[in-house]
Amino acid sequence: MNNPLAHLRHVGPGLVIAATGLGAGDLIAASVAGAKFGTTILWAAVLGAIMKYVMNEGLTRWQLATGTTLLEGWVQRLPKFISIYFFVYLLAWSFIVAGALIAGTGLAAHALFPEISVEYWGIFHSLLALALVLVGRYTLLEHLMKFFMGLMLLVVIICAALVAPGMSDIISGLLIPSAPEGSVLFIFSVIGGVGGSVTLLCYGYWIRERDWNQPKDLPRSRVDLTVAYVLTGLFGVAIMIISAGVHPDLMTGPDMALGVANQMEKVAGPFGKWCFLIGFWCAVFSSMLGVWQGIPYLYADFVQQYTYQPEQPSHINTRSTAYRGYLVYLALPPMLLLLVGKPVWLVIMYAVAGAFFMPLLCVLLLLLNNRRSLLGDLKNGLLTNLVLLGSVILFGLLLYTEAAKHFG
Repeated sequence: MNNPLAHLRHVGPGLVIAATGLGAGDLIAASVAGAKFGTTILWAAVLGAIMKYVMNEGLTRWQLATGTTLLEGWVQRLPKFISIYFFVYLLAWSFIVAGALIAGTGLAAHALFPEISVEYWGIFHSLLALALVLVGRYTLLEHLMKFFMGLMLLVVIICAALVAPGMSDIISGLLIPSAPEGSVLFIFSVIGGVGGSVTLLCYGYWIRERDWNQPKDLPRSRVDLTVAYVLTGLFGVAIMIISAGVHPDLMTGPDMALGVANQMEKVAGPFGKWCFLIGFWCAVFSSMLGVWQGIPYLYADFVQQYTYQPEQPSHINTRSTAYRGYLVYLALPPMLLLLVGKPVWLVIMYAVAGAFFMPLLCVLLLLLNNRRSLLGDLKNGLLTNLVLLGSVILFGLLLYTEAAKHFG
């Protein structure tokens, strides 16, 4: 089955990774960029989606060629300190991001139904996601994520159509890369934010659930990822167009999303505001659901590799103590952040955490995926290596900028 269109009916894991990666952070970064620079840097959302596609496609080639996930490759073939470093990073990242998602879902739901507080809404969503992952399997997640992705895109495209500036400005912003004065940090933020960070690693486990385990499955995975990142780029562009069209006051954090919603009401009436808020809620809750289901795979895989190291790659048992224990770690302890507020160190770590992982992932894909002895004909090509090298430089600059801003 060599016709790419024939693979469209298999699209699924890519939509899960797309819906997981499109969280509140992406929405806020794109909103701020659109409010400040209009449509001039729409190209950044497209470039971010392309970079994330290249990374995930490289991850997929490694897994289909070697039969091991990228994480298993790190543990088995690289110095031990790399996997230990990532394990510690995963623990911190999980707590920070889970806390942000709980707060984000609470804020999104409270904006829709203000009778219930942000804290109670956040706790409710965390427990709901916990229950859905506990009682369901991957198939349930995929069906839910397809629904959320479809609804999310529908409402943001409607919002963008309601407030879009001139089409010529949009086309120019997409096709002609420009960097207005003061825009570099915002460009980095949009590129880094679109499509997730650590959650990219979950794709390898989700394609295992689909039994895509052989090199012959690469064409359908490429189609799957192409659809995912086309939609991801479209989402980022639509959010920037919305923000450019309504000119919200520049705010910080999730308040920016609420500012856009309030301006939508002034420009397009209550319908426009509700559309945007529904899209905001879909983005945050689908991201929570994907993180709650996907990130425990990583922890359980670590436990498996450092305990008995199975000779043959196997599916992670989602009923295992390791998987369920980490699921509980994501869903419950970060709720405390709703009660005590976010201390300064948490805000700083959250800002730096997303930028910190991407250079590491790119470097490791360059190290591992250029070994013909391991990947054969599926090794990196010249264009892939160039994109990964460019990504290392770009994400490294983003990391340096974020670190200098908070620690300098």
